[in-house]
Amino acid sequence: MSDINDVKNIKIDKEDFEFVQLNEDIKDEKFQGEAIGFFKDAMLRFKKNKASIVAGWIILIIIIMAIIGPSMNGYTYREQHIDWALLPPRIPGLEKLGIFDGTKVMDVKKDNLDEKYAGCVVKILDEYDIEYMGSKTSMVKAKIDIYKLKDAEDVYFWLGTDSIGRDLWTRLWRGSRISLFIGIMSVLINMFIGVVYGAVSGYYGGWVDMVMQRIIEIIGGIPSLVLIILFVMYLGAGIVPFILAMILTGWIGMSRMIRAQFYKYKGQEYVLASRTMGAKDRTLIFRHILPNAIGPIITQATLAVPGAIFTESFLSYLGLGIEAPEPSIGVLLAEGQKVLLDHPHLTLFPAIIISLLMLSFNLFGNGLRDAFDPTLRGQE
Repeated sequence: MSDINDVKNIKIDKEDFEFVQLNEDIKDEKFQGEAIGFFKDAMLRFKKNKASIVAGWIILIIIIMAIIGPSMNGYTYREQHIDWALLPPRIPGLEKLGIFDGTKVMDVKKDNLDEKYAGCVVKILDEYDIEYMGSKTSMVKAKIDIYKLKDAEDVYFWLGTDSIGRDLWTRLWRGSRISLFIGIMSVLINMFIGVVYGAVSGYYGGWVDMVMQRIIEIIGGIPSLVLIILFVMYLGAGIVPFILAMILTGWIGMSRMIRAQFYKYKGQEYVLASRTMGAKDRTLIFRHILPNAIGPIITQATLAVPGAIFTESFLSYLGLGIEAPEPSIGVLLAEGQKVLLDHPHLTLFPAIIISLLMLSFNLFGNGLRDAFDPTLRGQE
């Protein structure tokens, strides 16, 4: 108790105090990272998706080859060499390694080796006998130099030739160019129609939206594949009819997505503020609301490309494709299917290209979808 009284009785003169840091401002330390925009954040996340990056490079390489590939080896896509029909692949340099050397393993009668295949037998792999109707025939499994057999020792067809002697390398990349052009152009047109239609429907709402959605339901109720086939059969085969056929119903999915985006954003405060300031509908639609849907638009368009390419290839495979002699991937697959067992290379290479396109576009689109997902913003 006495200690407390002693403290109370202590008198300290105010002159004994002095201000510390009188002329300095004392503030809390500010922690702030670099501001990152939406698209920059999306690209940072996209770059971390290794599968999508690899898929993007594959797509780029195929596009470049579709542009320059047909002019790389001196043959045109319509040039025919009947005497050199169905030649296997032969590539300079690789032939010395025993691959892509223009040879083919064949089962031939032993009696024909010295007659039909004289000087063309590279190696005999096996000998066996077969019996048919009581008679025995000696057979030989031999590796035959097809180029020498057809007097084409000085020529090279990197991926072989088709049934009428056309260079498969040139036709493959020419066909890839056609398929990519049809797929990408149809998606771009569908995207434009879908964005405009969905923006008007979602922005105005009410009876305008109701009428426009009923029209979509009527068009969407017709089986799209049947509609495309009938349209192509009516207009005939060709690039333009193909593109027109695929935009009959292809824009519906894009329009519905855009409509949903407009319903989501048109009631936001910044849109209401712009409307209060007298902004026109066109400004509100294309400047304030639509930019928020850029991510979903890019993603859906990318994922739609493989579907368009597959549709073109499927119809071409059915014989409703591009007019001869213009190739496409579907046309090449249809031609190769006729001789699949004896000459599989005619089907193998187009199948590899379309498989790479399907897989790469889907992986690339999935990467974009995850990158533009606003719920993942700021996450690793």
